[in-house]
Amino acid sequence: MTGIIPSQHLRDMIARGEIAGTPEITEAQIQPASIDLRLGTVAYRVRASFLTGEDRTVEERLAEFEMHRIDLTDGAVLEKGCVYVVPLMERLALPGGVQAVANAKSSTGRLDLLTRAIVDGGTEFDRIPGGYTGPLYAEICPRSFSVLVRPGMRLNQIRFRAGQARLDDTALKALHNRVPLVDGMPVIEDGLGFSVDLKPGEGDIVGYRAKPHTGVIDLDRIGEYDPEDYWDAVRTRKERIILDPGAFYILVSREAVTIPPDHAAEMAPYVAMVGEFRVHYAGFFDPGFGHDAAGGAGSRGVLEVRCHEAPFVLEHGQIVGRLVYEKMAAEPEVLYGADMASNYQGQGLKLAKHFKTPKA
Repeated sequence: MTGIIPSQHLRDMIARGEIAGTPEITEAQIQPASIDLRLGTVAYRVRASFLTGEDRTVEERLAEFEMHRIDLTDGAVLEKGCVYVVPLMERLALPGGVQAVANAKSSTGRLDLLTRAIVDGGTEFDRIPGGYTGPLYAEICPRSFSVLVRPGMRLNQIRFRAGQARLDDTALKALHNRVPLVDGMPVIEDGLGFSVDLKPGEGDIVGYRAKPHTGVIDLDRIGEYDPEDYWDAVRTRKERIILDPGAFYILVSREAVTIPPDHAAEMAPYVAMVGEFRVHYAGFFDPGFGHDAAGGAGSRGVLEVRCHEAPFVLEHGQIVGRLVYEKMAAEPEVLYGADMASNYQGQGLKLAKHFKTPKA
């Protein structure tokens, strides 16, 4: 078996104890090509983000950097600008030929809630080597909004890969010729490039910018928050905007993207030299994303953008990121958007699911 492991084979891994949880993993956690990870009952406030390092455990590092502990049992606030480490309810006992990669869930990224997996002996965030046996932890740093969390909340997810799954540019071009991946001419260079849409359809709103001083967001409250309390609309009729240093923006891709049922994708940076900003590459794109939207027309990708040291002019059509496509080991039994409730299928410019629909 080679490729990203689909839902039906993830269930087999759970049955063999290669993926385990306390309490046991639920069916609701199993996605077409990943498993949602659940927060445990305690958060450790730490002085700084850290990587564990070879031959070290997260527990050992926490003994060095812990400031205090927070009981999450009845809910607790993780404050903006602070760094926390939360033991997860899941643990792994991977076979040697199976690697894992974690990533923030879509709604987590849209809240600018930096969430990364760390493991014992880890030398990279979110990357877990084949044969790893041990616990999983989430490092959480709220960047724009303080958040209220509880045990069992699912902020990140994990994928499992057997062998080489990534498509090179030749294979990606062949896939696009078979199943159009974007509406228009593809830009294929170390993945599928996508650009920003700053040409408003109706009105002049092209995105949203997080307000600097807001209330707490309870992550269990869906569709309840007024966007005007948390976001400023970004408006333009000139097909460009100026990004402010340190500000966080929600924008949208110009291209409508399709992920065929036998593939998955991950958002990645384009190149560091294109500007003083980065696209928050939070998301996995599940098999079937955009595949059935609007008669197969694809779904646009939401871009989570943070500007760095200097103000930067971002223009309509500028390439800002890329999608790295990977083969599935088998087509999942359930596809994103077609067979399951999917918050972001067929999306355009859209805030996280916690907010009401913005007024025009």
